[in-house]
Amino acid sequence: MNAQITPSTGATHTAVLGIGAYRPRRVVPNSEILEHIDSSDEWIQTRSGIKERRWAEPDETVLMMSTHAAKAALEDSGVDPAQVGCVIVATVTHLYQTPAIATQIAVAVGAPTAAAFDVSAACAGFCYGIAMASDLIRGGSAKYVLVIGVERLSDITDRTDRGTAFIFADGAGAAVVGPSEQPGIGPVVWGSDGTQHEVISQKESWQEAAGSYNWPNLRMDGNPVFRWASFEMAKTAQQALDVAGVKSEDLDLFVPHQANMRITDAMRRALKLPEHVKVARDIERQGNTSAASIPLALTAMRDSGEAKSGDLALIIGFGAGLVFAAQVIRLP
Repeated sequence: MNAQITPSTGATHTAVLGIGAYRPRRVVPNSEILEHIDSSDEWIQTRSGIKERRWAEPDETVLMMSTHAAKAALEDSGVDPAQVGCVIVATVTHLYQTPAIATQIAVAVGAPTAAAFDVSAACAGFCYGIAMASDLIRGGSAKYVLVIGVERLSDITDRTDRGTAFIFADGAGAAVVGPSEQPGIGPVVWGSDGTQHEVISQKESWQEAAGSYNWPNLRMDGNPVFRWASFEMAKTAQQALDVAGVKSEDLDLFVPHQANMRITDAMRRALKLPEHVKVARDIERQGNTSAASIPLALTAMRDSGEAKSGDLALIIGFGAGLVFAAQVIRLP
């Protein structure tokens, strides 16, 4: 009865050590979207900032896209896949209730015995994953954690719905999180507001869909989502800066979930970001990829030279639930 449990201990600090992405081959311009909805290219760009998006081909599965992005992140980090102790996959479009796609990805990348699970936190999923990865490493549950955001939203998008058909897209992004001598990931500010769960949701349950033989699609009530994301999420972003001890002028990058260009601009104004802070605008060419949008935007900025190693970035995800999460990170 006198025996005591020995607690685990981990690294004092964590950081993102590598990032990677996969963009589907097929580019879908607004003109193709307009074949199915009554709208115009000008209206779509004015409302969202989107000129084109990527939709996955049949072979570009959630597993395939995730594996490509994950392998790129592992190579970027220099971490041996066998050292990965946990794989976290943020997605709402792995269309099997069980098992989690994370287990298959772990095998595909060379970490077959890693702990592995999926996270259903919509557009905030990647930030949720980064927060959990950091805490797992600091708690001693894993040394390295692979975090993936992946979506095939084209599978659950109603292409005749004027309010959503032009928004959603596909892709995957990944990050390797590990121990660091200096803090590389700030405290997370996260939460949810379930009172607004219906403003972004699946139209019907799988049980209802099976009875009607109609595929369940996403629905979104755009106006309340816009108001919530533009103003409430700016407050969350500011809180993430505050708890990290970082001022807006210290930032190099602002990488919000790529939901809508107008939301991004409203948040930038509310945060009073200085001119030197570069703002991710990957949505223009990629569309809204939910959990994949932040790592896709980060890799795009780095690949273009807009961002560099060591840059300080504020990331924030927000979406269906309604859920949200934000933290400050340093780029690998």
